[in-house]
Amino acid sequence: MKSIYTSDENPFFQYVLGLGDDALILGQRWSEWLSKGPNLELDIAASNLALDLLGQAEMLLTYAAELEGKGRTADGLSFLRDGQDFRNHWLVEQPNDDWGVTTARMLMFSIYQYLRYEKLAKSSDARLAEIATKALKEVSYHRRFAAEWTIRLGGGTEESNRRVQRGFDILWRFVPELFETVAWEQDLAEKGLAAASDSLRAAWDADLSEILAEADLKKPEGESRLMGSRHNGHHSEHLGTLLCELQYLQRTYPTAGGAVW
Repeated sequence: MKSIYTSDENPFFQYVLGLGDDALILGQRWSEWLSKGPNLELDIAASNLALDLLGQAEMLLTYAAELEGKGRTADGLSFLRDGQDFRNHWLVEQPNDDWGVTTARMLMFSIYQYLRYEKLAKSSDARLAEIATKALKEVSYHRRFAAEWTIRLGGGTEESNRRVQRGFDILWRFVPELFETVAWEQDLAEKGLAAASDSLRAAWDADLSEILAEADLKKPEGESRLMGSRHNGHHSEHLGTLLCELQYLQRTYPTAGGAVW
């Protein structure tokens, strides 16, 4: 099925939409840990991480809806789009699996998200710069939380080291997509509106390598390209399952008003 968006339609809208979708989908993944955390402290931490990300998603998707100019809202973009119209990275839609996999994903993405928001805080678009500045404080904490848990698990028992190393090993194939820069994104970056993803790679590698070394973990070797692209509406099979739960209320009772933020 063809996406309702073409790759070059209203590029700044699609860029902001992608930022909002990353926060929304990862926030939903963190909410799945509620009442299932390894202990009470982490259960509460998962709630706070989910709330931070959903708050970022609400701000970004509200702005995206305004940029789109078709009368939709953040609710409409969250609950009434099909999977091929989401623009989030494949990494954030992957299942939680165990705490080791969740920790590895959070570290890899929070470093990326921190570097991205750091640049966007200086965007020539004042609205996006304001949102990024606010989100940067939260993502800084997310990065520190994930780094501390990576070091704790890596330096813990043989079992905890094995599990968090497994997380990095199985998720590594989704890393190249984080740094893919399409032509319209590069054009937005040159205008000072966006952050070109490929410009973040060197700092991301340096930060991750330092944390992995302290955690006695190995950085996976080799990278492969995904068969599809989020910019063309391609996703893994896991996004559909996630959206079934996220959108259930709105899809089941559309005439009752459904859920709102």
